[in-house]
Amino acid sequence: MTVALCALSHSPLMGRNDPARDVVDEVNAELASARRFVAEFDPDVVVVFAPDHYNGVFYDLMPPFCVGRAAEAVGDYGTQAGPLHVDRDTAHRIAAHVLDSGIDTAISERMHVDHGFAQPMELLFGSITAVPTVPIFINSVSTPLCPVRRIRLLGEAVGRAVADLDKRVLLLGSGGLSHDPPVPQFDSAPEEVRQRLIDGRAITDDQRAARENRVITAGRDFAAGTATLQPLNPDWDNELLDILAGGDLTPIDPWTVTDFVAAAGHSSHEVRTWIAAYAALSAVSPYRMASRYYRPIPEWIAGFAITTAVPTNL
Repeated sequence: MTVALCALSHSPLMGRNDPARDVVDEVNAELASARRFVAEFDPDVVVVFAPDHYNGVFYDLMPPFCVGRAAEAVGDYGTQAGPLHVDRDTAHRIAAHVLDSGIDTAISERMHVDHGFAQPMELLFGSITAVPTVPIFINSVSTPLCPVRRIRLLGEAVGRAVADLDKRVLLLGSGGLSHDPPVPQFDSAPEEVRQRLIDGRAITDDQRAARENRVITAGRDFAAGTATLQPLNPDWDNELLDILAGGDLTPIDPWTVTDFVAAAGHSSHEVRTWIAAYAALSAVSPYRMASRYYRPIPEWIAGFAITTAVPTNL
């Protein structure tokens, strides 16, 4: 078995509210490097840790984690819609091992995923069906959220589950870093919005377009300095990247939900996907971060980062 890791930020505003040309070119160059990394690794299966943004998972049943044994992308923000190419056998193996490890995870035979899953697959592989996947949803938006220590333990259990596979496994973390986009909070939302957060699967094309336009407008206002969104926090982002690069993730364990929000915004919890991916790699082998890119990009409402990592024996 061979394992490698790629973790990258996603943003639905990419291509819709772009920063200056030189910044886009810089990001594209880093993405091209990440594509070369994954192409050279040539994975047999990609384990994707990703969040949802009330497009596929809702409060009618909100698990902290869920392993998909079948999954379909909803196609928000112009991402590819339709079924993912899920490796059912590996998904079952992972779910069973995670449960045997004492980490409660849900299992889905009809997982719905959004751009958090689809965009990184498209950026790295060109399609959501280009390579077999195991989608693992990690709640990163909907309160209450589990302690971050549980994310590390989840990741380690996934790592142990794939350690003996006779496959090349790419661990893919999608999300973060610091950002606070206009995602509604259930307890403070109007009743009409609450009902959509409980079950918004029947959204119309016009409703989806209106919702997406609100986010695009927020990005433009944020970049112009006229929005009330919480600022990006490069210091926090780089502290997290330093910990991930160091190989010992336990310093993150004491970070509370309140700490995340105060320092880096409500959606900074998406870094739970990075923590899970790096924890999975750490359970397989000591590792080194092979590449690291970071830039705060207000136009995308994102502390934007791309990293790769490999076991130290490679």
